[in-house]
Amino acid sequence: MTETNDKDGRKALSLNKPLEAKKSAGGNSQVRQSFTHGRSKTVQVEVRKKRSTLGLGSQKPAAAKPAAPTAAKNTLHVAKPAPGKKKSADTPKSSASKETADFLTNDEKAARMAALELAREQSLRDAAERKAREEAEAKENALKAAEEPQTEDDSANEAEASAEPVKKPKRRSPEERRRAEEEEARRLLEEANATKNAQVAVHREKVKSSAKDEEIRREAKAPPPRNLRTVEGDAPAGNDLAGGRKKTTKNARGGEERPSPTRKPNEQRRRSGRLTIGEALDDRGPKQRSLASIRRARKKQQQMAEPPQKIFREVTIPEVISVQELANRMSERSVDVIKALMKLGIMATANQTIDADTAELVVDELGHKARRIAESDVEIGLGGEEEDSPEDLQPRAPVVAVMGHVDHGKTSLLDALRKSDVVSGEAGGITQHIGAYQVTLASGEVITFLDTPGHEAFTAMRMRGAQVTDIVILVVAADDSVMPQTIEAIKHAKAAGVPIIVAINKCDKPAADPNKVRQELLQHEIFVEDMGGDVLDVEVSAKTGAGLDKLQEAILLQAEVLELKANANRSAHGTVVEAKLETGRGMVGTVLVKRGTLHVGDYFVMGPAMGKVRALLDYRGQNAQEAGPSVPVEVLGIQGTPTAGDDFVVTETESQAKEIATYRQRMDKDKKVTATARGTIEQMFSAIKEGTADELPVVIKADVQGSAEAITSALENLGTDEVAVKVLLSGVGGITESDVSLATASRAIIIAFNTRANKQAREEAESQGIDIQYYSVIYNVIDDMRAMLSGMLAPTLRENFLGYAEIREVFNISKVGKIGGCMVTEGNVKRGSKVRLLRDDVVIHEGTLSTLKRFKDEVKEVKSGMECGMAFENYHDLKVGDFIECFEVEEVAREL
Repeated sequence: MTETNDKDGRKALSLNKPLEAKKSAGGNSQVRQSFTHGRSKTVQVEVRKKRSTLGLGSQKPAAAKPAAPTAAKNTLHVAKPAPGKKKSADTPKSSASKETADFLTNDEKAARMAALELAREQSLRDAAERKAREEAEAKENALKAAEEPQTEDDSANEAEASAEPVKKPKRRSPEERRRAEEEEARRLLEEANATKNAQVAVHREKVKSSAKDEEIRREAKAPPPRNLRTVEGDAPAGNDLAGGRKKTTKNARGGEERPSPTRKPNEQRRRSGRLTIGEALDDRGPKQRSLASIRRARKKQQQMAEPPQKIFREVTIPEVISVQELANRMSERSVDVIKALMKLGIMATANQTIDADTAELVVDELGHKARRIAESDVEIGLGGEEEDSPEDLQPRAPVVAVMGHVDHGKTSLLDALRKSDVVSGEAGGITQHIGAYQVTLASGEVITFLDTPGHEAFTAMRMRGAQVTDIVILVVAADDSVMPQTIEAIKHAKAAGVPIIVAINKCDKPAADPNKVRQELLQHEIFVEDMGGDVLDVEVSAKTGAGLDKLQEAILLQAEVLELKANANRSAHGTVVEAKLETGRGMVGTVLVKRGTLHVGDYFVMGPAMGKVRALLDYRGQNAQEAGPSVPVEVLGIQGTPTAGDDFVVTETESQAKEIATYRQRMDKDKKVTATARGTIEQMFSAIKEGTADELPVVIKADVQGSAEAITSALENLGTDEVAVKVLLSGVGGITESDVSLATASRAIIIAFNTRANKQAREEAESQGIDIQYYSVIYNVIDDMRAMLSGMLAPTLRENFLGYAEIREVFNISKVGKIGGCMVTEGNVKRGSKVRLLRDDVVIHEGTLSTLKRFKDEVKEVKSGMECGMAFENYHDLKVGDFIECFEVEEVAREL
């Protein structure tokens, strides 16, 4: 803001700088300042006074003067007061109230008078209460003063007390005091409500009046022009400022004068911020608490007044659980759980795991109810353990297992019953895996047969055949009688608790002796009917077909006695008879359904494998849509590798089947890890002491799961303390590159039983130098592995005696040592052979013969009765009369 001079010599202020009001001359003073070197300076100091708020509240709008129609230039001037004139800063109260009353309506005046009347009544009540309170306090003080004993003279006070007792004022009863307190509280509540209503009314009127005043002011004054000047003249008393100056605005052309806006004492401050509709329509007066705030306060008071009650829960406890998870399930703090564990003597952190028994003790300690669960609970209800109702049961075909010793004609007998040639297709003329077939008799009856192997390596398969069957046919050759595998089959049948029918085969041979078979069976507690027992026996000939009809009748008779029935109207449940991997079809499992009906599209679980039935094939290889009880079928769509003998169960959903299969796979993995883990420290030290056995690593791949299992069991039984077979992998299917890679890592031998390697696997094996052995008969596998293990055995050392020689003279030769002149008395002596030096029939040295000479020539051998010279390696203590024993050590290969 720049200063300019006008005609009168006064300084005019433009609006380039903020407008400032100057103090009068009387408020200034001079101060003298001193500086160094004797210099001084006088400065003018302005003294400011505090602005009075009364002057602002008593302002009055200036009287309106007729304004000129046009104005050329408006400038604002600051008038200089006369030097000897003093202006009063106060305005009479009567004029102020009169001016304020001019702007109030009748309603506002009535409201204001009502508020004043209420305030006056309230002040009177307050005075009355104060007076009553003071009188009550005075009475209480008087009573206290009267009750205090005077201690000036004890004897005088006692006399006065005995002569004239002090009269105590009559006290009010508790009922009167309670009634008085209730009346006082009621009166105070009414007064508070009246005061609140008055304040609300005053607030409403104040809001309305402030709105009207603002509107009147807005209409009364127009926006000020940009260039205004202050003019001197008389101004209304209401426009006096705190400094004694009067501030008026006047148009340069003599327009209307307007006072500067000032805020009244009782007027509310101008609202800041944005105006909302809610604020504009809000006339409720002072802000009150919301209902939500009141509810929260009440709830908080209730919580503080009443401690929360502990909730006791039912806690599910798995086999292993962490401390933090256990605390979360009980809704307890982990610190409390750790304290409970400390009481039990267990120091554990929140992240450590505890077993189910410890967790159950902690749950009981904290007052909750424990419910134990295990991972195996996923199998609860699998297969439908509930019993079927008798009206749902229907007759089913009997399942018959044909068992016996190898080459006793089991498959030939079954072939004669089926009228087909199965034996010609079997390698080596023996059954390598279980075959499941169905035979329909001339009478229309159906019988399911299981042909089990007879070789001793297939013990597990025979055992599974006995477990899934209803009747066992024990085939015994009439010319060979009872053999070891026959005895084993009898034990399996008795362990399974199934009836036995003895079929004496090969009765057409000249050397057949059925009675000898019956007598030898008595040693194993098999009493046939001819010997006074209850076991059926039939003499048959698979070659000629004699006695087959009698065997069929015996099977049907035994099945009728057993009353075999099953419920076909339910989900299928059976047993895996065999599993194999086929090209183009994947894993294929042979399943024997026990009860229920298996349909295409069902979800199932078989051991650690699961899947969905994509197709069903009967024993002839034809497609089938369903399979009922006692029906053997091949199932396609298996995910995983099942084991022969696993249960086959149909599940409701795919998720259930996957969950059960995952649990079983994890359990199988844990068992393998436990089996391959290092033993105890004692076992470790004993293995170190005895020396670790040499291992022959092998990879076994077979056509079916049963054959692979049988080969694995047979090879493991070949091991001894010195050598053993280590099976790296036992699987089903052809040999792949991954199998060759596994064998390469351990330099193992690959055994292929009725399988072949693909082109890539063969090339990989040739490049890595891996030997792949192909077999079709299990005899050859076992013989070759036995020979390999025998070659790994340390050879046996055998000592062969050669002869004796007597030392007749000892010669000491420089650079050579002592040489004994000897006479061969028995046998012969060879150069390089082992020798023992005997002195008085005691062995004092054992070593190697380094020199053997006859005269001056080195010779290889000296015979009995001839003289020679001998020298030992690194030994020269030779004496006349010693004997030398010559021998050689021969290594003999060992066999298992």
